[in-house]
Amino acid sequence: MAELVGISALLLVFLSLLLAGGVWIALALMATGYVGMQFIGGGIPSGPVLATTIWGNSNSWSLAALPLFIWMGEILYRTRLSEEMFRGLAPWLNRVPGRLMHVNVLACGIFGSVSGSSAATCATVAKIALPELKKRGYDEMISLGSLAGAGTLGILIPPSITMVVYAVAANVSIIQIFLAGFLPGLLVMVLYSGYIAGWSLLNPHKQPPAEPKMTLREKFHESRQLIPLALLIILVFLSLMLGWATATECAAWGVLGSLAIAWWHNALTWQSFRDSVMGTVRVNCMIMLILAGASYMSTSMAYTGIPAALAAWVDSFHLSPYALISALTLMYIVLGTALDGISMIVLTTTIVIPMIKQAGFDPVWFGIFVVLVVEMAEVSPPVGFNLFVLQTMSGKDSNTVARAALPFFFLLVVAVAIITVFPDIVMVLPRLAFPA
Repeated sequence: MAELVGISALLLVFLSLLLAGGVWIALALMATGYVGMQFIGGGIPSGPVLATTIWGNSNSWSLAALPLFIWMGEILYRTRLSEEMFRGLAPWLNRVPGRLMHVNVLACGIFGSVSGSSAATCATVAKIALPELKKRGYDEMISLGSLAGAGTLGILIPPSITMVVYAVAANVSIIQIFLAGFLPGLLVMVLYSGYIAGWSLLNPHKQPPAEPKMTLREKFHESRQLIPLALLIILVFLSLMLGWATATECAAWGVLGSLAIAWWHNALTWQSFRDSVMGTVRVNCMIMLILAGASYMSTSMAYTGIPAALAAWVDSFHLSPYALISALTLMYIVLGTALDGISMIVLTTTIVIPMIKQAGFDPVWFGIFVVLVVEMAEVSPPVGFNLFVLQTMSGKDSNTVARAALPFFFLLVVAVAIITVFPDIVMVLPRLAFPA
């Protein structure tokens, strides 16, 4: 066990040095994975493992939704529809502390329920929100932090690829896991908006001037441009929830709807169309390359046996239920510094589930707990994926983005504590739908 801890620490230091030295994120992850493979006996070839891992993780139908949702955000951004969306929401949020900053949380919650992907949610909403908030004078650090945190809602609010992976690995009902995610998702959104409101009240000098007061009729007139976008979001959402289309098909309809709305508003030109396509290619290539590097590093970690050994080590202490949850939270936070969320679930679920059942926790409840700690991993340096996305899209360095996301990381810790003390927040909807 001591040897595995030493290897894990060495790999983490090596990755941190590469990132601090300015090496591309994807290349740093691949290099760390390669170094990890060198600690493994048995003559496992690093090259073939790299090739098969990258191909296996990239050749996924579910990932086809990623570039489409990014393209949808690019269209909204390039054709001034995002500006109209913010202008339409501004009159209604003028008296709320934090004002348009709450759009980050709301938009990520809505978009996350459609995309099922943290990366797609973070990239799409950031593409729309960051330029608008900066132009209107909002503090950049709170803008980045709220986007990093709220972007994780893509894997908490159903449907979610991460939830499906857990349900299969833990042999529980996918529908029950989906139902269990709604109220915790709402809880996280409330925590985020509450923090934004509190921060705004404590830092009034960092807020832009309030918008001019409007009558109710003027508000409706200013918000009329929101109707097409609202209808598009509702159509995509209902298509997915009612089973009319898959996430990828919904993404395709979202792109077509965005193009139609842009054409209707006379905002679609060949130049804006070309710019949206090229922007999508750049962002998607960046995300896919990072995914490839993360998948190779995750495979390397699996070969070393570190995740399984860490879970077995926690089990050896025979902790009380609350102490067990605290220990598992710390374990997953540590794993999140080196593994992506799906790898964390696949590598640890079979070992952890018996521990959870013995402690008296429901596996459905534990699924939401795992999703929340995976959300923490998404905003934890040095391998937090949402941090990578925002680092690339904002042009800021990784330390700046990580600092901005830190308060929202601790809000996720608070959310885990709340659902642990009040498990009915998670279980009430599954029990109503599937009474014992």
